[in-house]
Amino acid sequence: MNQTELRKYLDKLTTTLDRQKQQLLEARLGSLVSVFPFNEYEYILMFLLDKEVLAFDEYEKLRDRYVSENRYLNLYGLAPRTFGQIWGEEHIRDLDSRFVKPNTSLDPEYKGQYDLWIEGIKLEVKASRAIHTKRRIDLTSKALHWDSTDPFWMNFQQLKLDICDVFIFIGVWVDVIVYWVLSNSQVQSNSFLSHQHRGGIEYQIGITDKNILEFDRFRTNPLDLAKKVISQGTVS
Repeated sequence: MNQTELRKYLDKLTTTLDRQKQQLLEARLGSLVSVFPFNEYEYILMFLLDKEVLAFDEYEKLRDRYVSENRYLNLYGLAPRTFGQIWGEEHIRDLDSRFVKPNTSLDPEYKGQYDLWIEGIKLEVKASRAIHTKRRIDLTSKALHWDSTDPFWMNFQQLKLDICDVFIFIGVWVDVIVYWVLSNSQVQSNSFLSHQHRGGIEYQIGITDKNILEFDRFRTNPLDLAKKVISQGTVS
């Protein structure tokens, strides 16, 4: 169940209200001011509960279903830097404690050039969220499920090819997280690599609904992430 399907379900319940109550709800929604976590969906649900159109046990089942099918939707609400840098790095470290934040005791030449370190391998972590490319609305509303057939785009940018041994790309959908591990040489030879800025030293790789299958050979199970990084780092 995505956000559109949830709204259709709530609209269907709303039609069972008598006309006066429907008009009251429409008026309230028309002047509603939303501040997280009190939003339009929360208001409709409470209204339907109060009018006894929706029973509490039905609400719980609906909530459980929506949460289970949108477990990563909250990541779409994070600011770009918080998501791409802070969350991404912490997430990888949570998966395996061998991934550590580098320092000069591990690498005497370290000056913040890369994100993580593991067994002498310099690692860069890039995270991006799958979003509908043809919707001009807020990011959360553009979020997609893994099995969606809608066009999507995610961009892994600020790739510094002269610094890192291995790159981890984290792709986030509302219900799935995908991990791709590429060595420096695999990034450099990738046909989808391009300059981020004309004449700049940073690069980018875009993964879309049209080319995602080209990256299947780099996809890695989260439990095997450290092993794959070490293997790729050794080869490169």
